[in-house]
Amino acid sequence: MTKVFLIAGEASGDVLGARLIAALRAQREGLEFSGIGGARMAEAGLESIFPMQELAVMGLAEILPRIFALKRRINQTIETIKAIRPDIVVTIDSPGFCLRVLKGISGTGITRIHYVAPQVWAWRQERVKHYPGLWDELLCLLPFEPAFFAPHGLNPVFVGHPVLESGANKGDAARFRAQHNISADAVPVVLMPGSRVTETSRLLPVFRQTMVRLSARIPKLQPVLAAAAGVAEAVAAQTKDWPVPPIIVRDVATRYDAFAAAQAALTKSGTSTLELAMAGVPMAVTYRVNPVSAMLARRMIKVKHVAMINLLAGGELVPELLQQDCTPAKLSETLHGLITNQAAAATQRAGFAAALESLHAPAGTPSAAAAARVLARLGTSGNQAP
Repeated sequence: MTKVFLIAGEASGDVLGARLIAALRAQREGLEFSGIGGARMAEAGLESIFPMQELAVMGLAEILPRIFALKRRINQTIETIKAIRPDIVVTIDSPGFCLRVLKGISGTGITRIHYVAPQVWAWRQERVKHYPGLWDELLCLLPFEPAFFAPHGLNPVFVGHPVLESGANKGDAARFRAQHNISADAVPVVLMPGSRVTETSRLLPVFRQTMVRLSARIPKLQPVLAAAAGVAEAVAAQTKDWPVPPIIVRDVATRYDAFAAAQAALTKSGTSTLELAMAGVPMAVTYRVNPVSAMLARRMIKVKHVAMINLLAGGELVPELLQQDCTPAKLSETLHGLITNQAAAATQRAGFAAALESLHAPAGTPSAAAAARVLARLGTSGNQAP
């Protein structure tokens, strides 16, 4: 058996890992998987050596109280890899954890691939000088990333963005309305507060007041909260007393049905903006972190926009309401405009199609392209050409 050790540290990486496992199995038999993952990777057959949710923290102020626990998990992961001697290690995103693990196993002779390039092109670009030697190949999701990493000898390969395989554009609006008894004149608005407890705890109180304000202007408003697996119970507890009761969606298929029914969305920055864009949902992007983390980030960010869909579009296609602009007054006003101004919504949808076109893999699906690169590093291209 060929041993493949995969590491994902958050919900989006868990999805990528599950799709990668499926694509690898489709291209080659006799693969054995182990590592760290969440529910999706578990469904694909990976038994995590510890709960992935322990790694899902973000921001300096949020990480500091857990630094020693995270260090122990890093050391545990390194020792596990050295003990089982996998044929290849594939780390997925989560650079704060994964790159430390990669450094810890350097010199072992184990082939290493990092999947999802660190976004140092966006902030702290000087970090790129620390990467040579950490991996044998870097699998990039965004078309502009290889040009940034190649001059540093980091072997970048663009494989396309797996969001294109998500099915986010195939939801069923009628099914969602029927399932939740939503009237024909109701106005569903999707809320996506993130996949980390640190994110949801900061954003949900703001979302609550935003819905209160918006419902005063749109009486048939129906909030729909998309809750990631690792925070679903916490989200349910935090929203049980909302004056405008939200529908809480926990599984992916129902979330995409909600997208199809939604007239607008409010989401944190990240892959969620690409999913919503695929579904053609007009959106506003917001985020709020600890003020200390925000102050440090502002000094280091090198790009004009934080929303992935805006970066691909090359401009502010969707509004970004961050930190001091993440207020119920501003968020509700922006959502009201998206719901009532059909021209603004149409402009966003047209921009989505153009931006998403650049995410296609050079050949085949993004997950198949990534799997082919993994197998090529193992000395075979499997049943499909890379």
